[in-house]
Amino acid sequence: MKEILEEHWHHLPDAEVIELLETDLNRGLDTFEVGHRQAQFGTNAITQKKGTSPLVLFLMQFHQPLVYILLAAVVITSLLGEWVDSGVIFGVVLVNAVIGFIQEAKAVKAIEALAQSLTTTATVIRCEERRQIPATELVPGDIVLLQSGDKVPADMRLLTTRELQIDESALTGESVPVQKQNGLLPHDTLLADRLNMAYSSTLVTYGIATGVVVATGNSTEIGRINELIASADILTTPLTKKIARFSGLLLYVILGLATITFVVGILRGESWLEMFMAVVALAVGAIPEGLPAAVTITLAIGVAKMARRNAIIRKLPAVETLGSTTVICSDKTGTLTQNQMTVQELYAGGDLFLFSGTGYAPEGQITRDNKAIALPELPALRECLISGLLCNDASLLRVDDEWRVEGDPTEAALVVAARKAGLERDVCSADLPRLDAIPFESQYQYMATEHGTAGYRVIYLKGSVESVLDRCSNTLSRTGELLPNDPGRCLRAAAEMAGKGLRVLAFARLGREISSTALGHGDVAGGLTFLGLQGMIDPPRPEAVEAVRACQGAGIQVKMITGDHVITAAAIARQIGLLGDAGEPGEPLALNGRDLAALSDAELIGVAQRSAVFARVAPEQKLRLVEALQASGNIVAMTGDGVNDAPALRQADIGVAMGITGTEVAKEAADMLLTDDNFSSIEAAVEEGRGVYDNLVKFITWTLPTNLGEGLVILAAVFAGVELPILPVQILWINMTTAVLLGLMLSFEPKEPRIMQRPPIDPQKPLLTRELVIKIWIVGFLLLVGSFGLFEWELQQGSSVAVARTCAVNLFVFGELFYLFNCRSLRHSIRSLGFFSNRWLLLGVGIMILLQLLFTYLPVMQNAFGSQSIGLRHWGLIIGTSFTIYVVIEIEKWFRRGQLARTEC
Repeated sequence: MKEILEEHWHHLPDAEVIELLETDLNRGLDTFEVGHRQAQFGTNAITQKKGTSPLVLFLMQFHQPLVYILLAAVVITSLLGEWVDSGVIFGVVLVNAVIGFIQEAKAVKAIEALAQSLTTTATVIRCEERRQIPATELVPGDIVLLQSGDKVPADMRLLTTRELQIDESALTGESVPVQKQNGLLPHDTLLADRLNMAYSSTLVTYGIATGVVVATGNSTEIGRINELIASADILTTPLTKKIARFSGLLLYVILGLATITFVVGILRGESWLEMFMAVVALAVGAIPEGLPAAVTITLAIGVAKMARRNAIIRKLPAVETLGSTTVICSDKTGTLTQNQMTVQELYAGGDLFLFSGTGYAPEGQITRDNKAIALPELPALRECLISGLLCNDASLLRVDDEWRVEGDPTEAALVVAARKAGLERDVCSADLPRLDAIPFESQYQYMATEHGTAGYRVIYLKGSVESVLDRCSNTLSRTGELLPNDPGRCLRAAAEMAGKGLRVLAFARLGREISSTALGHGDVAGGLTFLGLQGMIDPPRPEAVEAVRACQGAGIQVKMITGDHVITAAAIARQIGLLGDAGEPGEPLALNGRDLAALSDAELIGVAQRSAVFARVAPEQKLRLVEALQASGNIVAMTGDGVNDAPALRQADIGVAMGITGTEVAKEAADMLLTDDNFSSIEAAVEEGRGVYDNLVKFITWTLPTNLGEGLVILAAVFAGVELPILPVQILWINMTTAVLLGLMLSFEPKEPRIMQRPPIDPQKPLLTRELVIKIWIVGFLLLVGSFGLFEWELQQGSSVAVARTCAVNLFVFGELFYLFNCRSLRHSIRSLGFFSNRWLLLGVGIMILLQLLFTYLPVMQNAFGSQSIGLRHWGLIIGTSFTIYVVIEIEKWFRRGQLARTEC
């Protein structure tokens, strides 16, 4: 059959397509045939394009301005015969490149793995059953069902369509969705004009269709082009761009200072060789060699932490933007609530019925006036339940003693309600099989299905109360008689239900004569019989209530955007803490789409800021809301799961899609995916984002004083005309060992206490604030005074230059070590954090001390680095001076905490 797959499928009649693919429209393929075809055609996946080769990726680690200086130093020291210095400098550069290569490769693989874990599913007919399977398991000949929001899983010939529109911009570049239809097309029809075909990776934006798979994997059109599978997201973020600019500036500063140092030394009569080695020492001292690796590793750790908390980052800038979020616009159903709708009340024939039981288990009673009722005696109740059962695409399944649903939770609640009354889907469908359907679309606010046999047809319709009542001319009484409809009475009953936090759906029916025409919107425009209302509730998630409270404490506004009735939305909002009691002074507003439509853009900016609930919102209004909030200077995170959410997701600073219920359109537009569809995961991601940003700033605040101090020591020695207190090879030893064993351990620092009680990070705020710059200069100056002073003191005490330098090197290392504990928090003392809360840091400190002892006493290390053994007196001076740095910075932090407290008062 393989040669058949090169056919021009758009030019063949439907029957011939089915025959060539040896399939059946109603039955689909059987299990054994699927296995044969999977063996023949392989997995329905496109072979990924080869990305950057490992060699090129490794060489790119050297493509940094500051590394060029080090490589130049390697070459020149080699030419001068300084083999030890040359070897150590090159070794440091090589180690840094290896670390960067390993972490970047791991991070890219992690992103690819996360992307692959979000498997696209397809709805197929196999063995006469409708099934949901991973799209990778599709084979040519599979019968696939498409609906609004789906990503087309393979190349398909369309056999039936209903108002089908597909966004093919990924394939053809056409920005407007294409209206599809079945039927024959000329042989020479261009790809973009093949209206009877649906192509892999395009997006269904409207309607429904049935098609047969004609090509999978690399045989698809998108597979032939193979442009969708691009390289993974590049590990660059706003912060790393700031660091790149900082590195460029630092390059010029280093070159300027090196030139000045060299010229001053020569004018003082120093030798060219000595001055060059001083310049090399200055360069390697001022360059923060460990910074690139630290940034990469910290971001990779942050992304992994977020993934463990059910938030998958698709676009890495979201990691940092999360820390700046000021407003979260959240959908209600399934995100703030449990997504287990339960019918609690039913209004039919003028009576109110109550349902007991919660969740999807079909267990409970139906009562009226506290009395159990008998269903056959109540035609209105029965018809309302049958309408909800048949005008329905959800299924209720028993799996491992647990009730689960396939489909929409709202529709599942209707199935459960009918089961509580003893109505079975199979029995009702056998009596009234489905013949046609109008799928739910947001602009119509209803769904309709046609059922019947050779002698009888009936249309059942369900939807919003307003859309259904507008189409009804009469109502079914409790005894089954047709009476004139009373919309006011129905609306009052709906309002009472909604006031209790129930979501209300209305139901109607229409009998019609047998017709050969397809069911259309015109068929249900009027003349329907009103059957009743069903009110259901989706209770708030307990963890969402806590998450909302945490966000509010962090200065983040939470706003609910929902398609529910405004009264229902407000009731749920009160339960989760978004609204106070009705009429409470200063209570945030709860608005509906009609209210928003009446506002100008200027008015909406203020109203959006003051409001907490937006109900019955149209897709374009979601976009307006995001734009209005951004106009007030907010950083907006927007959640969504449907096709109509995509524009707002793209506009938002952080688009958050639902990983379980989200459509492919929503997922592709989003920056972040929630694997559990839970609002608390958004709050967790914001918390982790703040922690990642904190740890990056901590590392930068920790590492820069060392580079500053080393540079100042070299400058001071040259200008004073004395021996260099630290050699270039010793500076490199300090920078790389401390960066890996001390600085990188800050990446594992737990989030600080009360991190979610701070205001959001200002995105316009510079990386290094005035407070941090002052801290960096204080520590850099203390390292200069301590190391240079200790070096000169030892020389005056008769110690050798090697001993004096060993003391200076150890002072730098132990000064950084004590300062590391300061940097575990830039605000709090170590007592509030807990000394043992970062065990990785303690491990790094222990290994660093061991290495420093080897540096000082091991003969091999002494020969390589010019160190020499020192005594207890020297260690006393080193530890005492280093501890002074810790004390000074703790005093500075205490002083600033006092200033902050006085400011807040």
